[in-house]
Amino acid sequence: MTAPQKPEGFGLPKLTYRVWKVWRRNFDVFMKTFKTNFFPPLLEPIFYLAAMGTGLGALITQSIEGQSYIQFLAPALVSITIMYSSFFECTYGSFVRMYYQRTFDAIIATPISIEEVIAGEILWGATRSLIGGAIVLGVVAAFGLISSPLFLLVLPVAFFAGLMFSAIGLCFTALAPNIDFFNYPQYLFITPMFLLSSTFFPLTLLPRPLQIFAQAVLPLTHTVNLTRWSIFGNGELSFIPSLVWIAAVTPVFFVLAINLMKRRLIR
Repeated sequence: MTAPQKPEGFGLPKLTYRVWKVWRRNFDVFMKTFKTNFFPPLLEPIFYLAAMGTGLGALITQSIEGQSYIQFLAPALVSITIMYSSFFECTYGSFVRMYYQRTFDAIIATPISIEEVIAGEILWGATRSLIGGAIVLGVVAAFGLISSPLFLLVLPVAFFAGLMFSAIGLCFTALAPNIDFFNYPQYLFITPMFLLSSTFFPLTLLPRPLQIFAQAVLPLTHTVNLTRWSIFGNGELSFIPSLVWIAAVTPVFFVLAINLMKRRLIR
């Protein structure tokens, strides 16, 4: 009788082309419910831009960093969608596939390894960010709020920021005893980022300690910086610190997520 497999120590994952098989499985499921997945990210930014950008923005006569309020808000909406699409796909979505649907068990019964399943989940979460970010970018363009030819750089920003948020989400999934656990990261991690990451007002309006916290800890702050720079092309090389931050943090969470999920699944 074979002894139960014990989880190994943390290490770099061993991945092959089979990662794309996991991605393709999730993509096929997504396409079957495409309309349901398409319209919410299309309508939500329209409501935000109409209500807050046009309505609330009419009350804000002072320019914000040389922009109107609706211009300041638009890149933040793209970035929020990038965060939501990937993070919730790799928390609630991955937990359902792992625990309720037992999809992970079925895939692991094939030659695909646990590490490749988790990497495929992260890759799919990044793809959801790319799709969601592209939809909202189209809405922003329709409102005439793009002023830089570099705006298409939002798409690679969406994908790579999506990798980061997907990996962070799977770290929480690896620790979740049940699906209600996700209330903790949602309200203690996602909500502070939603409010404090230069989304609805500049960081300079916050007390200095909160400014430092937002820039040093909150991933959405750097996603907003990159998205805002891509859409408006202002600030010269101000995007570089945010680019370096995301490039440094993403591989760490990618490896951590795979190892934590591997330890959870091998018991």
